[in-house]
Amino acid sequence: MGNRLSPSEPENLQVLTAKLRELIRTSRQLVVRSVNTVQVLTNFEIGRHIVEFEQQGRRRAEYGRNLLKRLSNDLTAEFGKGFSEANLKLMRQFYLLYHDRIGQTLSDQLPAKQKSQTLSDLLRKSGTLSRKATTSGRSSDNSSVFTLSWSHYVFLMTVNNAEERSFYEIEATQQNWSLRELKRQYNSGLYERLALSRDKEGINNLAKEGQIISRPEDMLKEPYVLEFLGLEEKEKYSESDLETAIIDKLEQFLLELGKGFLFEARQKRLTFDEEHFFVDLVFYNRILRCYVLIDLKIGKLTHQDLGQMQMYVNYFDRFVKMDEENSTVGIILCKQKNDALVEITLPRDANIHAKEYQLYLPDKEVLRQKLMDWTAEQEGGR
Repeated sequence: MGNRLSPSEPENLQVLTAKLRELIRTSRQLVVRSVNTVQVLTNFEIGRHIVEFEQQGRRRAEYGRNLLKRLSNDLTAEFGKGFSEANLKLMRQFYLLYHDRIGQTLSDQLPAKQKSQTLSDLLRKSGTLSRKATTSGRSSDNSSVFTLSWSHYVFLMTVNNAEERSFYEIEATQQNWSLRELKRQYNSGLYERLALSRDKEGINNLAKEGQIISRPEDMLKEPYVLEFLGLEEKEKYSESDLETAIIDKLEQFLLELGKGFLFEARQKRLTFDEEHFFVDLVFYNRILRCYVLIDLKIGKLTHQDLGQMQMYVNYFDRFVKMDEENSTVGIILCKQKNDALVEITLPRDANIHAKEYQLYLPDKEVLRQKLMDWTAEQEGGR
């Protein structure tokens, strides 16, 4: 009988179990992050040693071509996989791209009384520290200078534009993107699609801070890329097909929508004067603290579509949102829009936006050229 729980104990036990579960999950995540941090720091230091060796006089430069091959053979013989000539080249490239992150080498950062401490000791110490995701992706603490896994950085090194590379590193860190998600966002031209809706200062801020959401316009992009729905193989699809595909791939759709979105409802019914209306998709953005309504249109945008969305937004503002919440945002995703029609139909201060979507990944070169032309146009208009 001594093991019998009092009436209040089951609930307390559940609380304890929840706390322990969270502790275990967090510790496992920290172990993975620590391993990633140590690997990235080690590869950075290997790259540094290789570069410094190659820079020490002509004699060493003469056999520099064979240096990586020799190192690869020696290191692979002793440590096994991971030290191929191609990998050593990546480590060298990694140091050359990111050496400005650290003003001094890792061993130089040690206090005077610890100068005898080896690099291995420092790496072991860094492995016990949690990763800190700073908004700039930089920190004076070497354990948080690099915030992603080595695989992430290998991919980022293929991005030639430094500002674009910085943007994806910051976003991957803040949004905890997997490598697959990072590649998808890059291939969908997220940087270009966001940059095209910003001025030159806004583009610079993307590289320094990532995507900052402070007003509804900050969360918008065009086009919205929905290639993950798999609908382009269909000759014909209905709005219902599009909506169902989005619900089936809700996680990917939330990734495409961007930061702060929470899904609330599908086909949300609004009723007044005994007449029913239905909003295709209802989301809540916790950053902007507002409802976001999405209507799906597979054809060309009409003024009736705009008027209907205005009615939905008015209803939510008057009967759903709380006083402390911000005004509802309406987004119409359509195959084809007419900017002139949108401008003449909606009031200037309307919180409604018509955006095009496409069911295939965009051509990044086309997006880049658009961005270059748009930037040149902005500078020429000054």
